[in-house]
Amino acid sequence: SVLHGDFVRFGFVRTRAVSEACAAMCALLRVKTPDLHEPIGNLSGGNQQKVLIGRCLLTRPKILILDEPTRGVDVAAKAEIHQLISRLVGEGTAVLLISSELPEILGMSHRIMVMREGRVTGILERAEADQVKIMDLAAA
Repeated sequence: SVLHGDFVRFGFVRTRAVSEACAAMCALLRVKTPDLHEPIGNLSGGNQQKVLIGRCLLTRPKILILDEPTRGVDVAAKAEIHQLISRLVGEGTAVLLISSELPEILGMSHRIMVMREGRVTGILERAEADQVKIMDLAAA
């Protein structure tokens, strides 16, 4: 749960701390919303994704697993999410990126694990990876 020690004291939620953290995260991730109480379902796809990522970041993870983080978002939101991932990696967060988009995989990954039907078919370093090798492993 996001409601860890920073946001709970003596069993009570510190609403001011939650609001301040949410406002800071929305500013950091450039979430476009009329206000912090807007239901997530009313936001655009890109802003929904950024809110969910921000929620995870409030726990200060050492490892972040992102499954199709840019699926269904516009080009601008995709670029912002990619910048965020790069910044997190630069700050020492390990990111496991799961994506079906080859350009995204090739552009964002240091190491690429290819799977088919739940089994690992190969692992490639970024320098040796290209679309043909990835597709060959995916078809193996």
